[in-house]
Amino acid sequence: MNIEKSPNWLRAVQIGLGVIILVLSIMVLINPIFGAISVVFFLAFLLLFAGIEKVISGIFMSGKSRFASIGLGIIVIILSLIALAYPVGTGIFIVLLLGVALLVDGISRIVHGIRDKQGSKWSKSFSLGVGILSILLAIIVIAMPAIGLIFAGILIGIALLITGIQIISAGISGHGRGGRKPENIGV
Repeated sequence: MNIEKSPNWLRAVQIGLGVIILVLSIMVLINPIFGAISVVFFLAFLLLFAGIEKVISGIFMSGKSRFASIGLGIIVIILSLIALAYPVGTGIFIVLLLGVALLVDGISRIVHGIRDKQGSKWSKSFSLGVGILSILLAIIVIAMPAIGLIFAGILIGIALLITGIQIISAGISGHGRGGRKPENIGV
């Protein structure tokens, strides 16, 4: 059971990237809207490239799927450009959609809790409680979407903080993030 350490250059890269991610996480936690808007920019760029690819591949297709691919690509490009031009509005729109989804989920859980004839009393009560909590959160997010955007930014900041610490500790210890290396079997 020989556990090899990572090469020094890899460990230095891990520590450096971990520090960068740690600094970014602190920036996001100080200004959570920055984190949420950064995600909107990132996703908008991904959509832009996906739309461009769809248009280009549609040009070289044959048949009716050609026009569908080009049309869908153009729609995706337009939506991504709108998201890039109005990132805060896009973030708020996404939060509002999540608020509506929370509302529907809460109503669904309450209906399930009331109609569940076979579940235990504890299970029904839990379903009702989670449903009520979902509806309350949905009302808050729909009434004040900036709070939802801030909350999303805080979650992103916490995730970045944990990731940065993991990468730094992997670099310091010399082991990968996944633990020890698998042993060669049959070699």
